[in-house]
Amino acid sequence: MTPSVKQPIAVGELTVRFLVEAADSNGTVTVFTCFIPAASKMPAPHSHDAFEETVYGLAGATTWTVDDQTLEVGVGEALCVPRGAVHGFENRGTDDATYLAMATPGSSGPTISSRSVRFLRLPAVAHPTVPLSPR
Repeated sequence: MTPSVKQPIAVGELTVRFLVEAADSNGTVTVFTCFIPAASKMPAPHSHDAFEETVYGLAGATTWTVDDQTLEVGVGEALCVPRGAVHGFENRGTDDATYLAMATPGSSGPTISSRSVRFLRLPAVAHPTVPLSPR
């Protein structure tokens, strides 16, 4: 199997890059990175009924609100967002942040895929490509 190269997708100020989609893993997992510039946030809180989303901090720190509980995820730290939990995140710091996310089971439906994220795109802003490892 040859790895595929997927283009980054702008979602407002954020950049998402899908590394493994559900179709690539026989539906077991979807894996992506998310780059969050300093002082920016996810456009709106949301939830997923079909899968858990586990995030792992690669660079900087992100502040997550999960069902009204606030948690910070830094480099090397992880957080599992349960199915159905309303969540959002932001970068409150002065440094850019990147996290790795794994959705299990993988979702090929409208909730999470490179195709569906394209539909959520907000006006694009200039920002760097998502780093795949900490700086």
